[in-house]
Amino acid sequence: MRHIIVLSGQIASGKSTLCSQLRHRLKAHVLSTRVLLKHVLQKNASAERSDLQSVGANLDAETKGRWVVDALREREDGFPADAVVVLDSARTRDQIECLREAYGERVRHVHLKAAWFVRARRYDARREMTFEDTSFDRASEDETERAVSELAKVADVVIATDTLDGPGILARAVAGLGLLPGRPKQLVDVVVGAQYGSEGKGNICAYLAGRYRVLMRVGGPNAGHMVADPRYKYVQLPSGTQSNETAQILVGAGATLWLPQLLKEIADCRLGPDRLSIDPQSMIIEPNDREIEEQGLEVIGSTKQGVGVATARKILNRGVTPQFGAPVRLARDVAELKDFVRCTKLELEKAYAAESLIMLEGTQGTDLSLHHGPHPHVTSRDTTASGCLADAGIAPHRVRRVIMVTRTYPIRVGGTSGPMMREIDAETIATRSGVPLKDIRKTEVGTVSGKARRIGEFDWEQLRRAAVLNGATDIALTFADYLDAANATATGFEQLSDATKEFAGEVALVANAPVTLISVGFGTPIIDTGFD
Repeated sequence: MRHIIVLSGQIASGKSTLCSQLRHRLKAHVLSTRVLLKHVLQKNASAERSDLQSVGANLDAETKGRWVVDALREREDGFPADAVVVLDSARTRDQIECLREAYGERVRHVHLKAAWFVRARRYDARREMTFEDTSFDRASEDETERAVSELAKVADVVIATDTLDGPGILARAVAGLGLLPGRPKQLVDVVVGAQYGSEGKGNICAYLAGRYRVLMRVGGPNAGHMVADPRYKYVQLPSGTQSNETAQILVGAGATLWLPQLLKEIADCRLGPDRLSIDPQSMIIEPNDREIEEQGLEVIGSTKQGVGVATARKILNRGVTPQFGAPVRLARDVAELKDFVRCTKLELEKAYAAESLIMLEGTQGTDLSLHHGPHPHVTSRDTTASGCLADAGIAPHRVRRVIMVTRTYPIRVGGTSGPMMREIDAETIATRSGVPLKDIRKTEVGTVSGKARRIGEFDWEQLRRAAVLNGATDIALTFADYLDAANATATGFEQLSDATKEFAGEVALVANAPVTLISVGFGTPIIDTGFD
């Protein structure tokens, strides 16, 4: 057992509320002295409070409180080594002293107190639901109960609960134990695109997924990530969902959700509520959002998935009467998602406390950022690492690495999708690299739009600017086969062509970040040049 939190306090001082929080937030194992007492007596003791109080008092006198430790010892083997065990509740100083003697520094004694009239009100409200016969006055008259307030003198933490809610009591009770995140540790790796999207982030994320215990996605269905193994197109879920089947899957509050696609991916990936958490405040896209985008956004090369309109509604329709389009519907309002909806910020806190590594997967590319790309040819959100962190609810100090995925030839969505430094065609790449033209044309089709992509020369200033905006610590270079078809068979850095190795070196210099991953083609091995 990692910690034993021993509670004390008079009737209705807030112990049950704290136990509920400890169960919910920390998955603590809660043991009541009532249950332990019944176990010791090895018979069905009466549930009447006064009877148990009397029997417990006699047992305390006989064993000087040691019966609690003995009963707990018998259950130790049933708890994991890192378990948090809560004892609800200690009644005498002897019990506390025996627990400290047996478990030492693992014991934290938390004493709760509240004014008499507050406790009476709480007790009566609870009594109406439980139909308990014993009145508050009668329960309070017990000699042991009257003495419980004296335990505040030997407690590690004393909390007046009169004006506190459950989370507030919890925050006070476990402060300093490391059970809730405190001083930030760098546990989060962010994966972002350096260019206009379609840099190959999906395969990079799937390759890295096994290193993380939590995979998180932000963005919306206007961007899809194709993964080779197992082959799947992720539009709403993290691209490593099927590559790491034990990782927790989170969809952040800043995400926009197209319900038919999300439900399809949940079913395809066989996700249950034990793995998937969708933030209650993520935004639902309505059919009319997509219809509106169909009418007016072709000029900027939009994929017209309704993301921008839904985002606008989330901002505008905060009053009683919607100003624009349909009323806001969030994930918490969708019956089909009820089993998956929970606060992802709390799920992240659990991961921080457990020191679990987290991968946050961004969508689209840096130069599609609403604020930092060439407006109006941009998307409806900030696509930089900072924007992804804000959408996810992750503090900047949590970041360990920013992995910036960079294509050897940037692309944009087909049509009038905005400026590129110097546009070229697939034939040019085929001639330079030796990759068959049909293979390039098959690859360079939008994952969501289905349109043939526009292709450009590598833009060194774009790389430099994106590295600065994102704070890149690592570069994942993709489509190395477009530099030389022979690279497609490489399994190590030394097997790449000399020109490719020189290109990677130049990328590292301009980005001021090492190239630690190189993808040599879709579905082929990714060369790890020092990510670990």
